Amino acid sequence: MNAQTPVSRAKLNPITVEVIGSAFASTVEEMGEALVRASYSTNIKERRDCSTALFDASGRMLCQAEHIPMHLGSFIGFIPYILRQFPADSIQPGDIFMGNDAYEGGGTHLPDIVLAEPIFHDGALIAWAINTAHHSDFADRGHDHIYQEGLRIPPVRLYRAGVLQEDIQRLFLLNCQVPSERISDLRAQIAANRLGAIRMAELCVKYGLADVLAAGEELMDYADRKMRAGIRAIPDGVYAFSDVFDSESLDKPLDFSVRITIAGDEATLDFDSPPQVRAGLNVVYTALLATVYYAMKTVVDPTILPNAGLARAITVNAEEGTILRCAHPAAVDGRITACQRVVDLIHGAFAQVIPERVVAACNGSVHVASFNGTRPDGALWVYLETIGGGFGARHNKDGLDGVHVHMTNTSNLPVEALENEYPITLRRYELVDGSGGDGEFVGGMGLRRVYRAERACRVQVMGARLSTAAWGLAGGQSGGSGYFTLNGVKSGFERHSVDMQPGDVLEIVTPGAGGYGDPARRPADRRATDLRERRRV
Repeated sequence: MNAQTPVSRAKLNPITVEVIGSAFASTVEEMGEALVRASYSTNIKERRDCSTALFDASGRMLCQAEHIPMHLGSFIGFIPYILRQFPADSIQPGDIFMGNDAYEGGGTHLPDIVLAEPIFHDGALIAWAINTAHHSDFADRGHDHIYQEGLRIPPVRLYRAGVLQEDIQRLFLLNCQVPSERISDLRAQIAANRLGAIRMAELCVKYGLADVLAAGEELMDYADRKMRAGIRAIPDGVYAFSDVFDSESLDKPLDFSVRITIAGDEATLDFDSPPQVRAGLNVVYTALLATVYYAMKTVVDPTILPNAGLARAITVNAEEGTILRCAHPAAVDGRITACQRVVDLIHGAFAQVIPERVVAACNGSVHVASFNGTRPDGALWVYLETIGGGFGARHNKDGLDGVHVHMTNTSNLPVEALENEYPITLRRYELVDGSGGDGEFVGGMGLRRVYRAERACRVQVMGARLSTAAWGLAGGQSGGSGYFTLNGVKSGFERHSVDMQPGDVLEIVTPGAGGYGDPARRPADRRATDLRERRRV
């Protein structure tokens, strides 16, 4: 029933390969739009905190939509785990696998629920449709270890041959604070994968299964060749860089470093970081891989296709049991903040040899606010927000203001949607003037977002670059640091949630980015004009 069809490696017409590759890309983008439009929670339908992809039958990525780079870490281990744990002849049309665990199933943190559906053609397993969505539900949790962070789900069948496994669904929903949102978002994820399976089936009918599978192989080989060509253009050598990592959950900043070895057409990245911590800042290996692949693609060649081929020339090393390659049972909920610093490390190292291809340090954080409380009828509500900041200046352009950078690519929650759905009023939402590092080209500015509680609730905040600043390049200055205040006081946020009473005010300020080039080289008249224009954004 589900024997995998061997791939014919007969050379295809390049035009056919290009057309099929474009069909893969349009399919995953269409899946993403379907997921966003069918979802219920603000975190998905407004903030678009989700991603979609297609994988081949053996678990190699064919194409990922241009959504959230971090979500690749939740994909690359998921299908291989299923194939190791479930006999091949037990996987059937209509199966849907669900999971989220960072240690047993390839996830990176528990709120990202992954759904995967096998795709069959003429009785053979040919591919997988997969997506993940951040279910902003597991609020007011501890982060000393992963057992505090939510329900751990190894890949299990939510549907078996098209039949809902109601006991699995009940178990999941019972552990959710807002089950009505969860079930609706799960159904949107199921619909998105179903659409991907339909599009793949249509593609096989139009071009023939053998050509579709062969095109997938050709596209992965092409990504490999482009990555190797880009690496080969970088002078051989060893490039090292260090930075500090700070957070409200740490007693003091910690040292991170990377050593990148370029040898011909291959790159090896060796990371050094302190032992894993009792805080939700640790990074599992698949999350580190996703971060490295993203950062290398941005520097080497942004046009490289987003498939498994781009990883073949890259080796990533980090000692197990450290923050950047943690081991069970380390907490991982805020792993993306540490991953932002990994991108800074890689860019800082390459700035020594190809400075025109990198940007000054971006805000280096994912400032997170997670609110939860009860409505007048007693129903629970959870509101999650990740807030953008400054994007680093480039060798020929100012940085962007108030945007999500690198590993997170979500939108903000519009004020109208926030105030309509939650008992919160947004008093201020603005760029932080002067927070971008000065330079010939100025770093992007951070954001200020000020919330007033209309009902009693609890809030947990996370972030980085609170005591450090995003560095500049080539004489550019550092950006401004971020901070949190509750009723004007910068305390009370260390390692736990804090209570807000009606009328309390939470202020979140995100870091600005570094500048590029000596500020003296920026003509005074152009600088003044540019800054006035930037303040109108």
